[in-house]
Amino acid sequence: MEKKIFAEQFEALLEKYSELLVGTTDEEIKEKVKAWAMYTHIAKSMPQLVNHWSALYPDARTEMKEIINEIKLLNEKHRESMKK
Repeated sequence: MEKKIFAEQFEALLEKYSELLVGTTDEEIKEKVKAWAMYTHIAKSMPQLVNHWSALYPDARTEMKEIINEIKLLNEKHRESMKK
């Protein structure tokens, strides 16, 4: 498969995931969802790496916490809106 086609198809997957998770495909939110998903996976599969990264880059860790909280709130709002 051509790399460009794969990249487009993978981007479509991320867009749909963002839509289902938080109810939007806004580019900024989609990038946050991507960062959240990668961080969550790394934290589960290699927690020591995340601990090391957090110690090296405390400001980035703070930013990641803010992203995590934002995604959580957006997800909760989206789920509530789907109930109505």
